[in-house]
Amino acid sequence: MTEKHTESYEVVVVGGGAAGLSAALVLGRARRRTLVVDAGEPRNAPAAYMQGYLSRDGMSPGEFLAVGREEIARYGVELVRDRAVDVTRDGDFTVVLASGRSVRARRLVVATGLRDELPDVPGVAERFGNDVLHCPYCHGWEVRDRAFGVLATTPLSVHQALMVSQWSKDVTFFLHEVSESDLSDDDLRRLAAAGVKVVPGEVAELVIEDDRLTGVRLTDGTVHAREVVFTAPRAVPRTGLLEKLGAEFQETPFGSYPVVDPTGLTSVPGVWAAGNAMGFAEQVVNAASGGYRAGAFINGELLMTDLDAATSH
Repeated sequence: MTEKHTESYEVVVVGGGAAGLSAALVLGRARRRTLVVDAGEPRNAPAAYMQGYLSRDGMSPGEFLAVGREEIARYGVELVRDRAVDVTRDGDFTVVLASGRSVRARRLVVATGLRDELPDVPGVAERFGNDVLHCPYCHGWEVRDRAFGVLATTPLSVHQALMVSQWSKDVTFFLHEVSESDLSDDDLRRLAAAGVKVVPGEVAELVIEDDRLTGVRLTDGTVHAREVVFTAPRAVPRTGLLEKLGAEFQETPFGSYPVVDPTGLTSVPGVWAAGNAMGFAEQVVNAASGGYRAGAFINGELLMTDLDAATSH
């Protein structure tokens, strides 16, 4: 069997979420030969709907991605369902896919996102995206005025407990493995001002009845009736390709992310990062914007590079 190993593109986009598709759309419309490599693992897959994206509010993530794929196809952008497992640079970039296929690219967009590691509490993973939630901006309106619980994962979870009080005045903050001594005086003052009840003790499980969350059970056996639980997963950026290329990273409270300029350009010339590959807080609308910006700058940079090369002879 003969396989193609050296197909060449002007731009390879690794990641077929909002950021990657948006970059590809701009590049396709700019008549750049572009390939999107999509492993099919969107971070927001557990969510039934995405909210807060102007003109797309309430659309399902799956429908959003399907529309995006149709749009890039109109401009000749290729999309392959595969995973990029390696990348090397020798002027241009060689991207190796899990299928064994290799492709060449003059420029690279890494839009591989991140994965969420949820607290190891029975019921959390099973209900995530339903009545166990993370982002109040994404889901707060839909669950407003219900009985909220916030499951602490770090002392930074105080911020989450304070934020969700905007959507409900019945909020209980379960410290779980966080000690009360980890909370500052300002934390306690603000929690009290927001009317948030603080409950120490480790959470044993979420109580699920008739396919809905009804409570939070502590290890001492006490059960607190709750209808919704917010918790902050541990974000694990999928930045292996950037690490292979020697990109510079910076530590943040939410993990290690590449150092980028305002366009998403990393410290590696010719490599851009977009979406959650460059930051924890990128929502779908932000990711799409970042992808657009990266695509536009890549097109301009390729144009000037080629013009300069043509005039140097």
